[in-house]
Amino acid sequence: MKLSDSIQIPCSKPVRGRIRIPGSKSIANRAILIASLAKGVSCLDGMLFSDDTLYMMAAWENLGSEFRHDGDLLEITGCDGRLLPFSTPIYVENAGTAARFLTAALTLGEGTYVLDGNERMRQRPILDLLGALNDLGGDVKDALGSGCPPVTVSARGLSGGVVSIPGEKSSQYISAILLAAPYAENQTTIEITGSLVSRSYVELTINMMRSFGVQCDWLTDSSLTIKPGQRYMAQNYSIEGDASSASYFFGLAAITRGRIKVTGIKPDSSQGDLGLLGILEQMGCEVHWEDDGVVVIGKPLQAVEVDMNTMSDVAPTLAVIALFAEGTTKILNVGNMRIKECDRIHALTTELRKLGATVDETETGISVTGGLSYQGTDLETWDDHRMAMSLSLAGLRIPGVTILNPHCVSKTFPTFFEKFMPFLKS
Repeated sequence: MKLSDSIQIPCSKPVRGRIRIPGSKSIANRAILIASLAKGVSCLDGMLFSDDTLYMMAAWENLGSEFRHDGDLLEITGCDGRLLPFSTPIYVENAGTAARFLTAALTLGEGTYVLDGNERMRQRPILDLLGALNDLGGDVKDALGSGCPPVTVSARGLSGGVVSIPGEKSSQYISAILLAAPYAENQTTIEITGSLVSRSYVELTINMMRSFGVQCDWLTDSSLTIKPGQRYMAQNYSIEGDASSASYFFGLAAITRGRIKVTGIKPDSSQGDLGLLGILEQMGCEVHWEDDGVVVIGKPLQAVEVDMNTMSDVAPTLAVIALFAEGTTKILNVGNMRIKECDRIHALTTELRKLGATVDETETGISVTGGLSYQGTDLETWDDHRMAMSLSLAGLRIPGVTILNPHCVSKTFPTFFEKFMPFLKS
């Protein structure tokens, strides 16, 4: 499906159907990095080829790994921890995961590396990660003194040691250090201060490291350790469907009071964003796990008050679903949404108010009062893939909703509208 500069969402009757979700961006990016550092040839099945993963792959091609793909199967010949010098700046657009993970990995290389991105990336904080890497023996600087990319890495390896890092801004800082730490000269211990956002993503990192032969252990509820001398070993690894991407189809069922089956995900997944299913049950939906996926059946919706600290990427989905619930839904403890691809709390407040919704924002949350009368309008996506996909749900029951700049979904789900719109024709 070729996208124009805008796309109008038709109102829909209750939908029925099934969909297989593309591979998880979070898992895919971790798998690319680990397999690129590993010794040997890894085969990754179910690979997601989107803007974010392609930037990660392009970086590792320049650093010494080799890639071959056939359909959604990606074969990676790793560099065995020996990164090649590369003098040209490594560009990652607005791929936050790639920027953070690569910053840590580049400390293992040789010479000077520069990592940069687009205007929004140059506004996304990274200073806490740089400070932690320097405490571990790295030499990493924010080139403009802004606390944000571009980043200059004078690579000389990591010595390891004990490092303290705040957990409330981004779990990706911790994951970035974890992924590089096996190649440090000495044992690395990470002490997390404050509350840890998106803890499930740190657990995902640890589980994937173990799958590739590296042990990482919790010492306490807020400290981790990685012994030196460990190396990733090539594996065959299957990438499950993306829980964040699945959320829009869960919302499709919930809002239209339809029935959608999403395949390619499983109940024992490490992806914290599947927690949205429990919230939808609280709101009145039915959720049934089957052998090959999960079924969501929409019912009349009731407002909820939920802490979404562990699943902030699906908070925009819930905010739009809340338009059609009775009462005021309060989404709490998601302050890190302000440093995503856009300030999602502010962006959601702005766009939902255009529809006539009653929306209140705080520094760390958002409240949406549902069950009101709304009017269709053009909605900006703020060049943010999750804004585009979540706001599309509003058009299911509000006539005249048009999504501007839908192309931004290419960041994580290039075929989103190709898969979403056919449900609305039935």
